[in-house]
Amino acid sequence: MPVITKRLLVFTLIATIPLTIDTLLAEQTNPVHAHIGHVMDGFRSTPDGQGLLPTAIAEAKIAAQHAALVAGSADNLDGMKRHAGHVLHAVDPSEISSGPGLGFGVKPAAVGASRHIRMAADSEGASGNVTTHAQHVETSANNTAQRADELIALAKAIQEATTVASAATAAKRLNTLAAQLISGHDANGDGQIGWQENEGGLQQAEQHANIMKKGEGLP
Repeated sequence: MPVITKRLLVFTLIATIPLTIDTLLAEQTNPVHAHIGHVMDGFRSTPDGQGLLPTAIAEAKIAAQHAALVAGSADNLDGMKRHAGHVLHAVDPSEISSGPGLGFGVKPAAVGASRHIRMAADSEGASGNVTTHAQHVETSANNTAQRADELIALAKAIQEATTVASAATAAKRLNTLAAQLISGHDANGDGQIGWQENEGGLQQAEQHANIMKKGEGLP
């Protein structure tokens, strides 16, 4: 290769390095995208470092599974209490230290997702796409946190029950509500489950977060 050509190639490579570094740094220091990443892709304190929303969904599946077992143990108070404890652990491990959950909890994950998506929307440079869908994600995540609080109260009531009959009503509501952590609830009876207050669950939060990511050109 001629010397001039080699020099031109080296100069071109050197000239493009700062552009590549600047691009990477811009991606890493973009607070809007960073907070979206915390919600959807990775967060340092979650199990396996996954995003807050995927963590909430994984824990909600465990909670729903054991809530169904509570409801299915209608003739066994000890079984109802045991599985109610498992629901508690999956919903909020600060309530009970051991169980089948991942150790993070639906409620902390949903609260964290709500907080970080709001931080994304409030960060300088947030697009209309982000501010619009952040509201949808935040509302659905907050709905989930509220359902988690009710689940905690129900699970504790079951654990304190002295008869199967006194635990049965709470067990039925526990099972219904645990399923709504992911699916949400058609609160206004229009045949659809939206992201709105009292309706959206983790499924709706994930849907709108993915729309947001696509609008931002994020993988």
